[in-house]
Amino acid sequence: MTLLDLTARVAEADTLPALPVAIIGAGPIGLAAAANLAERGMDFIVYEAGDEVAASVRSWGHTRLFSPWKHLVDPASRRLLEKRGWELPDPERAPTGTELVESYIAPLAEVPEIASRVRTGVEVVGVTREGMDRTRTARRAATPFAVRVRTVDGAVEDVAARAVIDASGTYLSPNSLSSSGLELLGMTDIADRVTPALPDVTGRDRGEFAGRRVTVVGAGHSAANTLLALVRLAREEPGTEVTWLIRNAKAVRVSSSPDDELVDRANLGSRVDRAVERGEIALVDGFETIRARRVGDTVELVGHRRGEVVTHETDVVVNATGFRPNLDMLREIRLELDDIVEAPKRLAPLIDPNVHSCGTVEPHGFRELAHPEKGFFIVGMKSYGRAPTFLLATGYEQVRSVTAWLAGDTASASNVELVLPATGVCSTGAVSGGGCCS
Repeated sequence: MTLLDLTARVAEADTLPALPVAIIGAGPIGLAAAANLAERGMDFIVYEAGDEVAASVRSWGHTRLFSPWKHLVDPASRRLLEKRGWELPDPERAPTGTELVESYIAPLAEVPEIASRVRTGVEVVGVTREGMDRTRTARRAATPFAVRVRTVDGAVEDVAARAVIDASGTYLSPNSLSSSGLELLGMTDIADRVTPALPDVTGRDRGEFAGRRVTVVGAGHSAANTLLALVRLAREEPGTEVTWLIRNAKAVRVSSSPDDELVDRANLGSRVDRAVERGEIALVDGFETIRARRVGDTVELVGHRRGEVVTHETDVVVNATGFRPNLDMLREIRLELDDIVEAPKRLAPLIDPNVHSCGTVEPHGFRELAHPEKGFFIVGMKSYGRAPTFLLATGYEQVRSVTAWLAGDTASASNVELVLPATGVCSTGAVSGGGCCS
């Protein structure tokens, strides 16, 4: 090695520690990562595409979470807040999304150690290594990350970072209405009649549903919450009709379980079942949607049902089919993802929804979340890929372990511990790093 090469290596080694850690997403998990880094005295920048922190949570703020406050607050974040007189709300009470933001997430974002490092209205559109695409290997681990960001005015720039923590969540990446997973044929024709999961049926979005035929597609807790809200609306607004369209023969993800310590979630399935029995919800099971079309002022869904091609007419469709990770911005990063659930490969067996519920997921940290790209981690809801078993408490332990590893504290990073409430089968939540399931 020449003296010039040695000097370059030393310069590279000195560069990384001086750079901030880039955190993508200012939801509860992203801000928990920030709190952990702040406690360790490490520099960071948080990028939030929304105009405010926790933008995704705010969008479903009317929905009550299943977990009580005692499971919803990150320990490092709590320590930072309590230094400034903050008090934990009633530990046994489950808040709404709005209460979670107003009583916890927003105050956390205002803590001086974090506030000066949060950039709202800034979308991360790509991550790579400076001057390298994913095929370049030489000196890769010693080269800073380049995080490409775009502001609301359209300006684009690349920002250097020593490490990247992707806590961007999945709420903005819903699964397709089509049973094939591909975009539903005819979707462009009916797009103005399709709403995302967890609309504010009896409040902000009431006008979209009152007096209309509404079809909720999906078999999870997000669907169940919306169905119950629509039942309440139908009692107040004549002409409101509620249909529940599911692909399987039974919505097992919202089935009540006597083993579920989260009482609100345990009761959800039985409440929906009773509404179906009373005729307040028309259940159409075994419907595999293949296309949609507009017929005058009506939306027509076409599908297979028990071997036959059938149609279903409605006015409004609620897409409550769950979520998937958006991996587009990570094309130049070396990822190691499970072929099925699109979670980190070592994490996937621990969260397989065919085996695990929210409460049976084993504690996991930096090792299970690591990728071939050293210093890059996907955490929170997005780390679970398409698996629907994420809880906020799990994400908080993830970022504690990851940030300890980034700080060089391998012992703490490896000591992963987590106590979760016993649960039944859990459905996909609806939050950037959490949701109605949390």
